[in-house]
Amino acid sequence: ASRRMIIQPTHTAMEGTPQSVLQVWRGAYNSGLLPPTHGQHPPAQMSVAAAQNGAVPSEATKKDQNLKRGNWGNQIEFVLTSVGYAVGLGNVWRFPYLCYRNGGGSQRAQGRDHPRAFMFPYFIMLIFCGIPLFFMELSFGQFASQGCLGDGSLPPPPGEPGEMTLERAASDGISKEVRLYVLKLSDDIGNFGEVRLPLLGCLGVSWVVVFLCLIRGVKSSGKVVYFTATFPYVVLTILFIRGVTLEGAFTGIMYYLTPQWDKILEAKVWGDAASQIFYSLGCAWGGLITMASYNKFHNNCYRDSVIISITNCATSVYAGFVIFSILGFMANHLGVDVSRVADHGPGLAFVAYPEALTLLPISPLWSLLFFFMLILLGLGTQFCLLETLVTAIVDEVGNEWILQKKTYVTLGVAVAGFLLGIPLTSQAGIYWLLLMDNYAASFSLVVISCIMCVSIMYIYGHHNYFQDIQMMLGFPPPLFFQICWRFVSPAIIFFILIFTVIQYQPITYNHYQYPGWAHRTGRYALTIPPSPEDGLEVQPLHPDKAQIPTVGSNGSSRLQDSRI
Repeated sequence: ASRRMIIQPTHTAMEGTPQSVLQVWRGAYNSGLLPPTHGQHPPAQMSVAAAQNGAVPSEATKKDQNLKRGNWGNQIEFVLTSVGYAVGLGNVWRFPYLCYRNGGGSQRAQGRDHPRAFMFPYFIMLIFCGIPLFFMELSFGQFASQGCLGDGSLPPPPGEPGEMTLERAASDGISKEVRLYVLKLSDDIGNFGEVRLPLLGCLGVSWVVVFLCLIRGVKSSGKVVYFTATFPYVVLTILFIRGVTLEGAFTGIMYYLTPQWDKILEAKVWGDAASQIFYSLGCAWGGLITMASYNKFHNNCYRDSVIISITNCATSVYAGFVIFSILGFMANHLGVDVSRVADHGPGLAFVAYPEALTLLPISPLWSLLFFFMLILLGLGTQFCLLETLVTAIVDEVGNEWILQKKTYVTLGVAVAGFLLGIPLTSQAGIYWLLLMDNYAASFSLVVISCIMCVSIMYIYGHHNYFQDIQMMLGFPPPLFFQICWRFVSPAIIFFILIFTVIQYQPITYNHYQYPGWAHRTGRYALTIPPSPEDGLEVQPLHPDKAQIPTVGSNGSSRLQDSRI
């Protein structure tokens, strides 16, 4: 059931004084808004302990399972799904690339470009921003038992972050269908040319696979992740063992690990570290809230958040060893420095590394394993993004019919995703792919997380949220997380925001400059605040709110914020 507490302190109409949860229930019962409870004591005799435990007048304690929405088969399924969601292609290419890019200076003059002190700020950002934000989203989704649109019990901040999150998830899911393999590239983003049939076929197959894996929601995807979330680690281990046994592997690994401490004070290093932690954990996409909403109410999401966050970041470090051991072998084979063979961005995973694999004996086997791993990494993320959209639609409608027809909702969203992905299979697909990546996976995510932190800690109130977590877990959040949520994490998010703005450059593809209308399309379609020259005025909404008792999906009553 949806177990949402009243986000704002309830006030009486005459006095404006805050009431306790128990008083709210008594008032609702006495006013006739709640039905009589058979076989139970009336609210006036209900114990304070039961009320503080989240119980409603019809139950002694809060029920732990959600009978209508369903729960994970077991907690391992949730952990594996969250790991599959957080661990993606960025762990394979972006983290190793950032490690080698954030260096230079004195050692370049000697023909070396060692990586740096990137890992130090990376782990600092993990501790003070990554894990706290991850815990906040998991606890929020588990407490509400609703998707990112269904969490309407929070007062809607400016910009409707739930809807923004869904658009981020949709656009990211579409953009993952096509990466660099676009044939017969056109000369302009507006010149779509023809649809490339091989890409269209791959697009269709990928959506069919995702739909079949989610045909029964988390009940089916929870079983699939036993393979999709674990097999990439098997492949990484095989490639790691093969890589470290090659000549020159040690050179590549030392290139990856050797710090350059004179770069530790550069703002760009810290900005890259914060951004990598922020984006690799998958915060602000809605996936974490959605996956946690299927947890049992009293599940220890604090433990889960620490395990999943550390696993995600350890995977990035592990993938760095795999990548640079092979690149060290390639550098030794070609007689050049490692910096000459390590391409940046997606090229590290899709160009340089595959090229290095061709130099190995039985190269087709290693290439097959590597690209199969990339496919599984993409599927693991895509499962959560599609489930996020489906769950939001089902929770928002919320009636019996749509709960029974959830499979058809999943099919409809998958078909819509396929149709929206068709432009990416055209000759102009790469232009649209980069446009969506630029606007959907950068500035807007930082804004959403900033709004979420401020809304929960300062609009809802940190005391209320800490009490909610204590009711759910049996203990309040540790003092470290309380401090991070209130002060440290918002400050780091604000730093990322400023860093993103300062480092902003107009998007380009090779030597192609995007036209102005393309940038405006990216801002408008993804609800990024328009620039002053666009001449648009934004009017904030101030909906009145009322507390209306409703029936939860497990048959219990609850108070829900509703917009009038």
